[in-house]
Order: sequence, then C-alpha cells, then structure tokens
Amino acid sequence: MHAVPYWRLSGFYFAYFAFLGVFATFFSLYLQSLGHSPAEIAVLMSLVHAVRVVTPNLWGWLSDSSGRRVAIIRWAYLAATLAFLGAFFGTGFWWLFAVIALMAIFWSAAMPLFEAAVMDWLGGDAGRYGRIRAWGSGGYIVAVIGAGVALDAVAIAWVLPIVAVLMAITCASAFTLPERTAQPHEHDHLPIAQLFRRRDVAAIFAACFLMCASQGAMFAFYPIYLVDHGYSKTGVGVLSSLAVIAEIGVFLILPAIFRRYTHYQLWTFSFAVTAVRFQLVAWLPDLVAVQAFAQLLHMFTFGTYHATALALIHERFKGRLQTRGQALYTSLSWGLGGALGGLASGAMWERWGPAATFSLSSAIALAGLAIVVFALGEKRLGGRRVPASR
Repeated sequence: MHAVPYWRLSGFYFAYFAFLGVFATFFSLYLQSLGHSPAEIAVLMSLVHAVRVVTPNLWGWLSDSSGRRVAIIRWAYLAATLAFLGAFFGTGFWWLFAVIALMAIFWSAAMPLFEAAVMDWLGGDAGRYGRIRAWGSGGYIVAVIGAGVALDAVAIAWVLPIVAVLMAITCASAFTLPERTAQPHEHDHLPIAQLFRRRDVAAIFAACFLMCASQGAMFAFYPIYLVDHGYSKTGVGVLSSLAVIAEIGVFLILPAIFRRYTHYQLWTFSFAVTAVRFQLVAWLPDLVAVQAFAQLLHMFTFGTYHATALALIHERFKGRLQTRGQALYTSLSWGLGGALGGLASGAMWERWGPAATFSLSSAIALAGLAIVVFALGEKRLGGRRVPASR
C-alpha cells in the first residue's frame, strides 16, 4: 500500500474549505448589499448546487476515461478561480448568474474527484478519513472568523478579494497533490445503472437528497437571518465557526464512533437531530445560547451524516466506479438537493417568512428519516459495526 500523503491532502482540505466558508457565509450578505431580492439571492446562492446536478458526472466520466483525477482537479480549479474574477466587473443579476455558473462548472470537479482519491488512498477507512478531513474544518473556522472580523471593519464588498485570494491559495495547493488513479476492480465495467436499480442504493441517494435539500435555507439565508436579528458579522462568523468546531470534534473521534455504532444508528440519529436543529433555528433566533447549541448540532447534521454517506457509497461503488459513485452523491445530494432546497427556501422566505422556511427544512429532514427507517432499515443500511481503523 502506498504511503498516504497526509499533509498535502490535509492542506488541500484546509484551503478549499477556507474559501468555501467565506463564500457560503458572506457572499449572500454581499448580494443583499447590492439590492438583490431574497428570490434573486436564493437563485444565485443555489446556482452552485444546481450546476452540480450534471457537471460532477461529466468530470467523473472524464476522470475514468483519462485516469488523471488530480490533473483534472488542478486545471478545473484554476479555471474556476479565473471565472470568479468576473464578479469584480459587474453587479447585475444576470452578470453574476453567468459568473457563478461558470465558476461552479469548474469548481464542481474538485471535491467528488478529491474525495474519491482520498478514500482510495485510505482503502475506504472512514475513521482515518475524519482525521484528514478535520483540517478542512479548521480552514473553515480560521477563514470565517477572520473574514467576519475584517468585514465588520470594512465594506462588505471586500468579500470579493478575500474569496479570490483564498481560491488562488486553494489552486496552488491543488498543484502540490500527487496523482492517484483508481485501482483495477472486477466491477470496473459494470453499468452504473445496474447498481442504481438496487433498492438500497436508490434509497440511500434519496435520503442524501432530502438531507441536503433540508439545508438549502441554511446555506442561502442563515447569515442574512442572523444580521436581521441584530448579530454583527463577527457574531455571524463565530456562530458559523461553532458548527465547524463541532464538526472537527466528531471527525477526530470517527474511528471510535464507527467502532461503536452501525451505519443505521448513525444515520437515524443524524436525520433526527437535523429536524430538531432547524426548529431551534426557526423559532428562537434571538437566543444566542440556543443558536450556539443549534450550530453545535452540525456535528451530526453534517459530520456523522457525511462520513457515513461516504462509507456507504464506497462499499457499493468499487474500483473506477468510486469516482462516479462520489459524483452521483454530489449531484443528487449537494447538487439537486441543495439547489431545490435553496430555491424553495427563497419562495418560502418571501411569502411566509424565515420561521416557516426553517420549519420546512425540519420537515424535509424528517422525510429523510422516514426513508432511513422504513425503506432501508438496519438490515440494508448495515447491522454490523464498522471495523476498527487500521
């Protein structure tokens, strides 16, 4: 087995999520400052998800055909960085729509290909994955808190150069990554549609779709929601970082969690906690302690959920199918789910208000829980405990 390039993998996670943290937390506030309506903000913020419905599968196909995962990550991310620079030259809705769409087309190549490469390096060991992925959470915290403090002192338009610099750093990090091709496997030539027709695979993707749809409002509107309730940008950054601090904690103890609990137990709890979290966000926005607690629940609404999802997909998509399995996960969950969840939240926000919007998010998570319990269950999702990390 090849030695795992721990620091280079961790470094890319750190840089990538530093960029993502600033973009996800503060770009909607920038759009609001330009005078865009909630519906327009929802469309623009959901666009990064919508593009991922299709493009990760195209990048996955290109990766399988060329066997050059990391080369694709490098050059696609460079193109994404250059595309984002267009945001400096216009503020209109359709101009920003084109800029974000072009950026997202190339940006969407990075994470599914990188996650597939990391899981391949680690032999599917979700416990060891958590230790490397935790560096991404660290990058998110450092960048979001730092940007929040900075943006309290300067105009919100400064979010553009901050994001551009972080994208450039991420791009440079990508060029340090070693190439990692998928190992040959007997399933390499198995039609992916054949796997997708399996009941457990279809139900897993349906649950992933609902989990990510439930978080659409959080991605598009939570910073605006907090600022409207009197929070400073520093406060927004701190609350956002609390979620990621919790995420780091759970990533670091993933080996112990996977030894003790089954996939079914982890997902059941994750979906249930997500429903509770969004009700707290919906109805108690003025209580800082409650919002802080709701953010800490991110350790389950993302941490244990996402690590379990990766493990489930890695078990079912072998060899070169790993890349396409990760691409489908990105497309159907963070892509289609995130996009539709964000667009629905924009419509709900204007007509019914924030509380109803986040309550809808809670209901969507409960629908995902129903799939986990009734369509999958202990037998299909995994009754055995995950083996200890090596």
